[in-house]
Amino acid sequence: MLFHVAMEVRLPPDMPAAKADDLKARERDLAQALQRQGKWPHLWRVAGRYANISVFDVADADELHALLSSLPLFPYMDIRVTALARHPSAI
Repeated sequence: MLFHVAMEVRLPPDMPAAKADDLKARERDLAQALQRQGKWPHLWRVAGRYANISVFDVADADELHALLSSLPLFPYMDIRVTALARHPSAI
């Protein structure tokens, strides 16, 4: 099942740089692992913002929630999810 996921990260301005750097490194590692597994086939930066637009390919909404909530930056994200269905004009 495909999901369009818009994520915006809002780290606290007073978060120590070392903690932010650690979170970002762990986030990158997990995101790349999920991409290699085919669970996160599209990841696009939103220009000018600390945000991304992604497509996840997972079994269902429960799996998507488990993946998203496992992201190290999850506590600092505003996430919007839209389930996708094949368009009848798609080739």
